[in-house]
Amino acid sequence: MADGTIATTGIAAHGALRLPTVEIDSYDIELKDNHGFIGDRANKEAFCDILERWRRPMRKSGHDPFGKEPSENVSKKALDAILTGDDTEASAVVQSAIEAFSQQLAHVTRRFLKSKAWDKTERIVVGGGFRESRLGELSIARAEILLRDDFKVEMCPIRHRPDDAGLLGALHLAPSWIFQGFDSILAVDIGGTNIRCGVVETRSEKSPDLSKARVRKFELWRYADDAPTRKGAVKRLVKLLRHLISAAEKKKLKLAPFVGIACPGLIESDGSIERGAQNLPGNWEANGFNLPTSLVEAIPRIGKHHTTVVMHNDGVVQGLSEIPWMQDVKRWGILTIGTGLGNARFTNRSGKNGN
Repeated sequence: MADGTIATTGIAAHGALRLPTVEIDSYDIELKDNHGFIGDRANKEAFCDILERWRRPMRKSGHDPFGKEPSENVSKKALDAILTGDDTEASAVVQSAIEAFSQQLAHVTRRFLKSKAWDKTERIVVGGGFRESRLGELSIARAEILLRDDFKVEMCPIRHRPDDAGLLGALHLAPSWIFQGFDSILAVDIGGTNIRCGVVETRSEKSPDLSKARVRKFELWRYADDAPTRKGAVKRLVKLLRHLISAAEKKKLKLAPFVGIACPGLIESDGSIERGAQNLPGNWEANGFNLPTSLVEAIPRIGKHHTTVVMHNDGVVQGLSEIPWMQDVKRWGILTIGTGLGNARFTNRSGKNGN
């Protein structure tokens, strides 16, 4: 895939461990014990399993606040409403599920903190879709309390909405000089059920550290509803990006010839995926498939310049969105709670501007 690398980026390797402002000490590591991957105990499915266990006594008494709805289909919004509602028994069920999940999240986090790659971590931000709820915030806060006996570490929800963080972090995949003369970029966040594309405005004149960057426009495709082939998914992604390029031109934005991609899995330097893409449509780990190359072939230029594409792990990219607010610590990490449990650990570099 050497030719693919040359065709897609000349500024950074895909999945690079050294970025302009941080070193990535590890990402997407898979810790195991006798019961399997420990990350499986702190993801969306794990919470649904816990909720299901606490619903069983309610069903026996004929008072299940969720009726016949499967636990995996109960929305975070519905759970949050029960937490603050008048049904004390239902609220107690949700609170019990939060406590049990918090215990598991603390256990999993403890295992990461004991690993060599996460040694001396000072702060952990938690992203992913689960964080975007009151029950998620309570679980994170409770897990932090449980960790205090063993570790001096902060644990806090990610600052931006997780969907936005997965796009905003793309700004930190490239050195700042690539954005000179431009005010926005294209970013892509590929998840286990959705593909989200956006125009990210740097607003660097207001904040050189990119702390005021924002998602100016986005497109969301829930591909899980359509069950596309891999080829069909790439074709739709290209269509979304072209639509965003046209929209940026109409808004008179100065779009840089750069596309930052967040994608599940272990990303090789040539843009292929070694492992971890099993939830995506089709086989994205196949020999011969290279998403960055496919995008450059479909969109060879943005404006008057050749297109540059840089792809990294989705957990890493969410974490990168926190860089402006991580300058008071040296070592920090991210856990993303969603279909799986994403993870990455960072060490800030001394030359922070990446120039």
